[in-house]
Amino acid sequence: MSGAPTRVFIARLAGIAVFDPAGDQVGRVRDVVVALRLAPRPPRVLGLVVEVGPRRPVFLPITRVQVIEADAIIFDGRLNMRRFSKRESETLVIAEMLDRTIRLCDSGEPVSVVDVAMEPTRTRDWLVGKVAVRRGGRGLRRGAGLRRRGESMVVNWDDVEGFSAVEHGQGAAGLIAAFGQMKAADLAGIVHELPPKRRTEVAAALDDERLADVLEELPEDDQIEILGKLEADRAADVLEAMGPDDAADLLGELPTEQRERLLTLMEPQDAAPVRRLLTYEDHSAGGLMTTDPVIVPPDATVAEALAQIRNPDLNPALAAQVYVCRPPTATPTGRYLGTVHFQRLLREPPPTLVSGICDTELDPLRPTMTLESVAMILATYNLVAAPVVDENGHLLGSVTIDDVLDHLLPEDWRETAMDAFAEVSADPEEEALRGAEGAR
Repeated sequence: MSGAPTRVFIARLAGIAVFDPAGDQVGRVRDVVVALRLAPRPPRVLGLVVEVGPRRPVFLPITRVQVIEADAIIFDGRLNMRRFSKRESETLVIAEMLDRTIRLCDSGEPVSVVDVAMEPTRTRDWLVGKVAVRRGGRGLRRGAGLRRRGESMVVNWDDVEGFSAVEHGQGAAGLIAAFGQMKAADLAGIVHELPPKRRTEVAAALDDERLADVLEELPEDDQIEILGKLEADRAADVLEAMGPDDAADLLGELPTEQRERLLTLMEPQDAAPVRRLLTYEDHSAGGLMTTDPVIVPPDATVAEALAQIRNPDLNPALAAQVYVCRPPTATPTGRYLGTVHFQRLLREPPPTLVSGICDTELDPLRPTMTLESVAMILATYNLVAAPVVDENGHLLGSVTIDDVLDHLLPEDWRETAMDAFAEVSADPEEEALRGAEGAR
């Protein structure tokens, strides 16, 4: 393999771009597949799991990798697009080996796996030869190489044991660090494919905000499973971090007793909008809306409105317009006056008052409108969001196009998208590489 380093730490490969010989990027590295073998033989590297599209992992045999660099991997251009599915005899390094507690053979000292390194052989194979570990127990005997709690070191594969045992209470810090910059929707795809035990460990290690973002992108069954395995107080904190509409959708699928308990544990100001949303029919404008649109008073300036929609944490559909309402500006608001679209904000001088440039021609949605009616209005007027106003003229929230699509698609569309399988014929080289190791 030209350009190959003598040792590659696998966690550092997560997210690295993968290119074909023409220099076109085909995807990014998600993980590395290895085959564990009887001790003391080190695991053999079978290939890479490459994300070639949204939530679409495929297998790239290590024999087709030509160059490994710090920021890029180049392969020979041959890539089978069949969706990757892990076999029983295989292990994913990042998803399953990082954060494990293993032992040093000479002392029995428990250590935690920080990273795993693969090294090329003379026969062009790649083997896992080194393990980076961090001390996790009491002090080692003199000469063992670790002196202080938390200190790290790199040891040979045959100097440790415990990778083949079932791990209980495995952490997830290493996996989360490896995918720290990944979008929530992509991380959700990885979490969905993990074994249930590992999925629970990852959920426990994510902070509330990140877990909330991931939950919003997961299929309903995964959401319920993960939430059900969290301590009640933690589950309430995560629900508070979710958008009110997403939290209401999730709580609506839970038994009444569990739902009420979690709502009681939530902060009153966070639970109140969720309770309001739960009173509406699922496929109505009220059931679709979010209660956190961008709202400004009539004396706000264009500059102030633009400052609000610049918030990077704001959903792009919600950032497409601001709603002008008399105080109070928390939903349900004072009287709704109109909408100002962001393009209009960009065309007006910063000191201009938003009350003078409101669009008042389009009628707002009513909370009882059906999903089909809402979809037709958004399509007719080329909108990405629309206000929902009650019979007294108070703004209740906003329906965004992504929520409409979410409810128009089949109920299991997220799971179907994650589990979709391309009908591509088996790759002989891939089957030979993976099948040979599985038979050993």
